[in-house]
Amino acid sequence: MNEQPQSNKTFWFIVIGAAFWGINPLFRILLLDTMTSLQIVFIEHIILAFIAIPILLKFKGDLKKLSFKDVGALLFISWGGSAFATLLFTQGLTIAASSGEINSVLLLQKLQPLFAITLAHFLLKEKLPQHFGVYVPIALIGTYLLTFGFYFPINKPGEIFQLGSLYAIGAAALWGGSTVMGRILLKKCRHETVTALRFLLALPLLGVLISVSPDIWASPESTIALTFIALNLLASALLPGLVSMLLYYRGLQSVKASVATIAELSFPMTGLLVSWITLQETVTIAQLIGFALIWFVLFRISKQQDTISQLPPVKKRKKNALQPLK
Repeated sequence: MNEQPQSNKTFWFIVIGAAFWGINPLFRILLLDTMTSLQIVFIEHIILAFIAIPILLKFKGDLKKLSFKDVGALLFISWGGSAFATLLFTQGLTIAASSGEINSVLLLQKLQPLFAITLAHFLLKEKLPQHFGVYVPIALIGTYLLTFGFYFPINKPGEIFQLGSLYAIGAAALWGGSTVMGRILLKKCRHETVTALRFLLALPLLGVLISVSPDIWASPESTIALTFIALNLLASALLPGLVSMLLYYRGLQSVKASVATIAELSFPMTGLLVSWITLQETVTIAQLIGFALIWFVLFRISKQQDTISQLPPVKKRKKNALQPLK
């Protein structure tokens, strides 16, 4: 009788974890005056490594359970989802901005839930919740309204078929696939272990990218400026970085990947609130409608959560695995 509320609660862990991603621009805007995006992400992962290593030492038993397939899933989420997807999307925006077709990149990135749902169906054999086929279009419409309002951003079909759009589709596929791969890993590992490995495995790749990058490291002009940058980096690493991923993977232990990708739509909603509160950007009627539609979908799906896909604690999983098959 107590499992249903637990499943609902873990669904909202994903919602809250993804919502933290929406506050990332607060730190990025302040840091981009002196650092590039790659430099920021690299230093954040160095900070996170000091937390991730003790976590792995505590739960080192989880590492012995990983197969080559699991290592591939780890590389997918740490290299593909964290590094390459971000680089693809950034490059797509850069190319699209030069041709004035940035909206096509933003629009195609919204395909991420469709990639996650499709992969979850084929790789995890997930059954979709009741009325899920209705809720997904509603959520996508809400996301569209948050981004574009009542206007259609594409003037002619040719704007979609350009290099920046292909980068956006690649990023959406990697982000959607990362949700599914994370779900696969959580069948063997604690959510703390998956979070720690995601950050640690991304660090060598980021180090290589930094070493070949032509960007120069800028020196702060004063001790006060250095302190300000350090505090922003620390906050950025801990909040939208560590805390968000711990909550996200904790929720993913008990929520299907196809449902989790819908819960992630709290991210653009948080971004809207951040822009409105801190940047004084105007919120339109269309954005409010989109906001309401996404919250409606999140609420309805959370009410439907069952415990069929819930994973038992790792200790219990290990105990059950030692029992003979009947």
